[in-house]
Amino acid sequence: MAVLVTGAAGFIGFHTCRFLLARGETVVGLDNINDYYDVTLKEARLAALAADEHAANFTFEKLDVQETQALDALFAKHGIDGVIHLAAQAGVRYSIENPRAYVDSNVVGFINILESCKKAGVRHLVYASSSSVYGNNQKVPYATEDNVDHPISIYAATKKSNELMAHVYSHLFDMPTTGLRFFTVYGPWGRPDMSPFIFASAIFEERTVKLFNYGNHSRDFTYIDDIVDGVIRTFDHPPAREGESAPYAVYNIGNHRPVNLRDYLAIFEDAIGKPANVELAPMQPGDVESTFADITPLQEKFGYQPATPVEVGVRKFIDWYRNYYNLP
Repeated sequence: MAVLVTGAAGFIGFHTCRFLLARGETVVGLDNINDYYDVTLKEARLAALAADEHAANFTFEKLDVQETQALDALFAKHGIDGVIHLAAQAGVRYSIENPRAYVDSNVVGFINILESCKKAGVRHLVYASSSSVYGNNQKVPYATEDNVDHPISIYAATKKSNELMAHVYSHLFDMPTTGLRFFTVYGPWGRPDMSPFIFASAIFEERTVKLFNYGNHSRDFTYIDDIVDGVIRTFDHPPAREGESAPYAVYNIGNHRPVNLRDYLAIFEDAIGKPANVELAPMQPGDVESTFADITPLQEKFGYQPATPVEVGVRKFIDWYRNYYNLP
């Protein structure tokens, strides 16, 4: 039996595949390799998986989750037993410009994954939700019990819809599902549209770093290894039906230590050894002022404990960045 990881050429998917392979799993990676950001980075991640010492247990399938029949055929071909669904159209700001791309990938694609999981009788579906579902929630830290009925971006709305659809399938078909609300993931092999890449490239190339909301944002920056640890801990423990409650769960995965954006940038300056040229700018549409994860349920149920301070995580990212781009 095999574990399917969708979005395998993506940031979190790549690291999840490597972890599963290292512990002896048979892994099928799926990705459509779209051009939302630099395709060469996605191809480099796949090349690293192909060169992994456990690569004999890895199979890659280039496929879009919108392809219903091909997706069903993949499940049957590989005997998929569990699914970690990370494929999605990412990005809060781009969802304002191109909302249909998010509906196609994050809504239509997700219902296809649910249907394929149902037909295959998978033991557990873990899927990526997002901290963006909390919108401008003024209560901190954000808890999964909080009301999330007021998203402020199409991206957030699609992620909230994923949680609702997953609950339906858990309730109707006894299909265990777990949604994970990720909080600002960063680290080696990260996404170029995220702040670590933006900060690093601007500082190295001596370009201006634009800090929105005049630098007053705070984010619960979570290092990739801690994210993958949470993904695997939840994947290994499918929720069970309890009385009238469906076999369904949603958790926050964060660092539980929000950092001000100006302080975060200062860590990059220190790690690179150069000051940033900063421009302060107003808040962007669809953005939120702060994120802060309540991770108590994940800690109590699965022993989850994020272990990477941002000072350490940023230095690991910069070390990778220098090596990947052959910088001195």
